[in-house]
Amino acid sequence: MNDNGKIWLATGEDRVYLEPSMCNRHGLIAGATGTGKTVTLKVIAESFSDLGVPTFIADIKGDLTGMCVPGCDNKHILRSIENMKIENFNYTSYPVRFFDVYAKNGHPVRTTISDMGPELLSRLLGLSDVQSGVLRIVFRIADDNGMLLLDLKDLRSMVQFVGDNANDYKLKYGNIAAQSIGAIQRALLTLEDEGGNIFFGEPALDLTDWFEWDSDGRGYMNILECSELFQHPLLYSTFLLWMLSELYEMLPEAGDLEKPKIAFFFDEAHLLFNDAPKALIEKVEQVVRLIRSKGVSVWFISQNPSDIPETVLSQIGNRVQHALRAYTPNEQTALRYAARSFRANPNFDTERTLQELATGEALVSVLDEKGVPSIVEKAGILPPRSSMAAVEPQMIQQTIFTSNLRDKYSETVDRESAYEMLAAQYEQAEVQQQEEAAKFEEEKKEVENQKYETELDKQRAKLEKEKEKLEKEREALREKAKKKTSTKRSSSVMTKTMNSAANTIGREIGKQIIRGIFGTTKR
Repeated sequence: MNDNGKIWLATGEDRVYLEPSMCNRHGLIAGATGTGKTVTLKVIAESFSDLGVPTFIADIKGDLTGMCVPGCDNKHILRSIENMKIENFNYTSYPVRFFDVYAKNGHPVRTTISDMGPELLSRLLGLSDVQSGVLRIVFRIADDNGMLLLDLKDLRSMVQFVGDNANDYKLKYGNIAAQSIGAIQRALLTLEDEGGNIFFGEPALDLTDWFEWDSDGRGYMNILECSELFQHPLLYSTFLLWMLSELYEMLPEAGDLEKPKIAFFFDEAHLLFNDAPKALIEKVEQVVRLIRSKGVSVWFISQNPSDIPETVLSQIGNRVQHALRAYTPNEQTALRYAARSFRANPNFDTERTLQELATGEALVSVLDEKGVPSIVEKAGILPPRSSMAAVEPQMIQQTIFTSNLRDKYSETVDRESAYEMLAAQYEQAEVQQQEEAAKFEEEKKEVENQKYETELDKQRAKLEKEKEKLEKEREALREKAKKKTSTKRSSSVMTKTMNSAANTIGREIGKQIIRGIFGTTKR
């Protein structure tokens, strides 16, 4: 709630105010489940909106949807109004836009593979250092060849292309192991099963759409519906980290402002750092440290301050700590850690008080106008002015339908990118291969025809030789036959002559014999 340009956050012995000029030093809302963290988030977000500061809020449980309708009296709110002596308290709705990665309860939220980048994508895919190196090579090759990586099919085809041509890129980019290519492809299939094919694509989320105000000058609340997305914690945390890094890259340096340009609320912030490599944590710490100079107020919501790495926690100046439970040794250690993170108040024991806080109460320490942390105060958080309850799905759909962003994000766009370019290359290569194959077959046939003609020529020559040989043999036979015929004729004349002589002699001899016999007989 705003009070003379300051955010009236809570009331203890005195009112506790957040200095808008110090809100870009970031904040932490911590506490066990059911102790009032969501109420604190709503009160701060409402106050930012009233100041004309747009906000982005991750809504995991779905109970922030009520911010689009006015609240109503209940015994807890009425008691808070009375105890804190709040005057002129009135319920109101706030300008809200709903977003949803799965496009069910909000405008679709998409980004491109190129915008996500290899480092965040490696974390999302759970890749090893070696596999991450190969993925960076894939991105570099895509960039060098002017191939856009927009969705998962672009990345899959690009990874396959690099794997198929690994030897061609080895000298320029380094070794590309087939095992790493296979591991990346398997990880991409898993990501697709988790909804990555919905998340990656166009039109990509334009973060400038967050910087809008209603007719009263109140900043819009951009609420990301995360109940389904939260079922995939790695995708959830990586996506929010991407948005934070996009804000950092998009906004110019602004220095110290009277109020933030935008406030970013990161619920279940511990997921950002779970199993995160040291290099990633260092980059998060760098973004958190530097983004404040660009007018961004980042608020981490988690159960315990120990969930946040010390390098990041040291950048947080405003802290609201709700009750903690200490039933186990680990919880007792976390309790002491949380108590020591405050500037001690001599009027009470911080560690003990943390365990005795009622729902809606908190230990609060904020930065004053000079940036000095205040002494921790035990205080009750003000009630929100919008509805505490979640609204009906019909109200959410009506808000989406009347939003001026509906037409911008409702239809997906699939422009030419790496997949189409590689598909065209493969098609061209296939056509060329078919042409070369046809040419080869034609040349082969021509060669075979030439061989056949040559063989025919050889056969003809051979036949000619055979023919000549036969002609010679036939001629020799004719000559032989002629000689034989001549000899036969001569033999025939002689034979006839001899036969004639023999017949004559025979007849004469016959006559003699007959004569002799007859003569004898006669005689």
